[in-house]
Amino acid sequence: MKERFEMRMMGEMCFFLGLKVVQKPDDILIHQEKYIQEILVKYKMDDSSSELSPFTAQTCLTPDESGKSVDAHRYRSMIGSLMYLTASRPNISFVVGYCSRYQSNPKESHEKAVKRIFRYLKGTPRLGLWYPIGGSFDLHAYTDSDYGGCKLDQKSVSGGCQYLGECLVLWQSKKQTTVSLSTGEAEYTAASNCCCQVLWIQHQTIDYGINFLHTPIFCDNEAAIGITKNPVHHTRTKHIETRIHAIRDAQEKGFINIISIDTKNQKADLFTKTFDKPRFYELINMLDLISF
Repeated sequence: MKERFEMRMMGEMCFFLGLKVVQKPDDILIHQEKYIQEILVKYKMDDSSSELSPFTAQTCLTPDESGKSVDAHRYRSMIGSLMYLTASRPNISFVVGYCSRYQSNPKESHEKAVKRIFRYLKGTPRLGLWYPIGGSFDLHAYTDSDYGGCKLDQKSVSGGCQYLGECLVLWQSKKQTTVSLSTGEAEYTAASNCCCQVLWIQHQTIDYGINFLHTPIFCDNEAAIGITKNPVHHTRTKHIETRIHAIRDAQEKGFINIISIDTKNQKADLFTKTFDKPRFYELINMLDLISF
C-alpha cells in the first residue's frame, strides 16, 4: 500500500504510482500526455480528428460474424496500450474493457470503436486525476451494476470505486462471471466485489496504524441493500455463489456499512455502461478528473 501513496521527488519532477505528475502548491494532477502522443503516432492516429467522448450512448458491439476481419495482432496491441492508460484514466476503463472482449476475432466494427477511444484521448491529452493535498482521510466507496449489460451472454457488469478522502485510489469495471436473475442480484454481486476491495484497503492500512471501520459503501439499489442487511431476504439468494455473501459477514461485523444513494450521484456509474456526452462529463467531474 505504501507505494500507492508515497511520493518520490527528483528535482522538480514528481512521480506517483510510477507516473509523472504535475505538482502545484495545493494539489497534484496525474496525467500521461507524452504516452498518449506516442501511441497516437504508433498507430498512425496523430493526424485524425478528435472526439469529445470515447463512446456514444448508443454504442453496442457484437461479435459481428459477417464483418470484415482486421489484423488481430494490431488490435490486441492497441488494446494493450489502452489498458496501460486505465491506470490513470478511469473514464476509459469500461470502454477499453468492452472492446477487449473481441480480441480473439476482431472485426472492422471493433477496430472502429477502439479508434474512437484514441481520438477521444487525442482531444483530452491532459485530463487526469486530481489529488488535493490535505483534507480528510476517510475511506468510502461506490458500487453499481448494469444488469444484463453484455449482450453476448446477458451477464451484468460490475463497477466500483474507492476513495481516501477526496482522492480516488482504486476503481473496477468487470463483467460478472455468472448470469444474474434480477437487477437486485446483479447489484448485490457488484457490491460484494466492491466490498472485497474495501477490505483489502482496510487490511493494508492497518500496517500504518490506520483502522477503517464501518466504511460506507454507497449503492443505488434498495434490493441489494436489503439482501445485505436484512436476514429475511437471505432465503431468496440461495442460488448465489457462497463467496458473494462475504459482504453480509462484513456488514454484520461492522467492517462496512452499505448506504443508499440516489442514482444521479452514483460515481461508479461510469464503470458500467456508456452515456451521452452531458452525463459522461458530469461523471468525469464527479470523479475529480480535470484537465491541466
